[in-house]
Amino acid sequence: MAKKTIHIMNTAFRDGFQSVYGARVLTEDFLPAVKACVDAGQTHFEAGGGARFQAPFFYCNESAFHMMDRFREVAGPDADLQTLARGINVVGLDSQSRDIIDLHAKLFKKHGITTIRNFDALNDFNNLIDSGRSIKAHGLKHEVVVTMMELPPGCEGAHTVEFYQKTLQDILDAGIPFDSVCFKDASGTSVPKKVYDTIAMARKILPGDCKIVFHSHETAGIGTVGYIAAIKAGADQVDCSMAPASGGTCQPDVATLWHALRGEDYELDVDIDKMMHAEIVFKECMADYVVPPEALAVEPMIPWSPMPGGALTANTQMMRDNNIMDKYEACIHAMGEVVRRGGFGTSVTPVSQFYFQQAFNNVMFGPWEKIAEGYGKMVLGYFGKTPVAPDPEIVKIAAEKLSLEPTTANPVDLNDANPKKGVAAAKARLTEAGITDHSDENVFIAACCEQKGIDFLLGKAKINGVRKGALTPAAPTSAAGGDGGYTVSVNGKKFATEAKGDKATVNGKSYDIGVADGIETVGAVTVAHESADSVEVVAPLNAKVVTVSVKEGDHVNVGDVLFVVEAMKMEIEVKASIGGTISSIAVETGVQVTAGQPMASIN
Repeated sequence: MAKKTIHIMNTAFRDGFQSVYGARVLTEDFLPAVKACVDAGQTHFEAGGGARFQAPFFYCNESAFHMMDRFREVAGPDADLQTLARGINVVGLDSQSRDIIDLHAKLFKKHGITTIRNFDALNDFNNLIDSGRSIKAHGLKHEVVVTMMELPPGCEGAHTVEFYQKTLQDILDAGIPFDSVCFKDASGTSVPKKVYDTIAMARKILPGDCKIVFHSHETAGIGTVGYIAAIKAGADQVDCSMAPASGGTCQPDVATLWHALRGEDYELDVDIDKMMHAEIVFKECMADYVVPPEALAVEPMIPWSPMPGGALTANTQMMRDNNIMDKYEACIHAMGEVVRRGGFGTSVTPVSQFYFQQAFNNVMFGPWEKIAEGYGKMVLGYFGKTPVAPDPEIVKIAAEKLSLEPTTANPVDLNDANPKKGVAAAKARLTEAGITDHSDENVFIAACCEQKGIDFLLGKAKINGVRKGALTPAAPTSAAGGDGGYTVSVNGKKFATEAKGDKATVNGKSYDIGVADGIETVGAVTVAHESADSVEVVAPLNAKVVTVSVKEGDHVNVGDVLFVVEAMKMEIEVKASIGGTISSIAVETGVQVTAGQPMASIN
């Protein structure tokens, strides 16, 4: 009897990059590996979307559209290049209006994409209607998605086979056009029995010629087992990656699955010897990139706190950037409660990021003292209907903290009515920045990447956070920081310092070193007593300063925003605790601050 051939999509150059390197990979570095895969006979690649749209602009000082163009050049005209879209969020964390949703499909078609895999993290079919129609209208293939995960132990009410059946039936009843169906488990937590039963259910409901795909990660240690269950239940395709971006937080390696199927009635549509050569090329391409240790590991806590592979390493890398990696275990543990009380949206971007941001806030600021905007808007209904109703207490807290009322309105309708969203708003943002080129690409960049996209278009962006070389903290910690870096305390005040020769850096600024009359000075910064009436404004956590809203001599009132800092993809306002006059400012835009570091003083 002939073996059934199982199709493989190569995810190394999108999900692999996101799951290991935080999506921060320079285009020309990996293209030789794409060519090696083409030479090995592969024709189906995940080539962009997801975090690989924003990351090139944010970190690589590259255009994601240029990256897609180059991918097409190397892959050839006949390759099926596929991207990942987040329903009404398209390729961002925030949701969009209908004109931007349509522009997404138009531009991705223009820049060489063949297929768009399209999901909604809440499994709200309403969020797939407009995006699905636009994808098909612009001549692309639409792979519609049902998102999966296992609920934390002790939870119930969603993410059962019956729940996935209802989601699939809702998609069919809504008349959303599609070419294939993917069951996507970004956290890799769905138990193999449920995977088997879900795929078998879909095989009975869908037309016999409809391609069924299963996607998972090895994060919880059962990705390959889940793939075999899906294949035996009738799946036509599974996604595989290649080392060094396979296993651990990524998809199973193509060689691992090939080996696991030996002796079975199935075979992969790859030449394994040629693919192993392609892996050698890929390893050479990525040799200078840092692989964080957690990217290669199975994380036993994931079933209790379902953190997707594509978000896990992105978050740990950001925590390293901000010198708070010691908080990671606490955040993972806190995430379980956040999922339980948030309505059981699937832990996949953007919801996975909302979950982690809220867990992070609960650890850093106290349980439910600070509501992450995305998480709060999700439980309040601004991203659609969650699978189950969120905890009423959390809904009440979110409404109070964000000054928003709960809603049951269609989020796309809300976005269409929002003057800050849409093509017109993006063009206005470009005009305000002095950018006269209102091409479709620039409009979409402004809409989905906001200020960071504007900075890229203005030529202000720089390569940052691309980790090639040793894995080191971005700034000194609270003790010796290496290379002469220390955080010191003088008269109860903390100063992040680094001395080299006759120069010193204090709180991010460089000064000449001098000593006069027993009072130590570093440039213009005098380390001395302040008056008893002076109140110090300190950084709430390790973060990057993105906005300085005041200057010395300004009068401020209680609650006025003095600074905006960024950490963990969140912008956090630093406000005045008293009214008075700004007597000093110790930081500037772009510097990294540590928790408790003085930022300003108010008299």
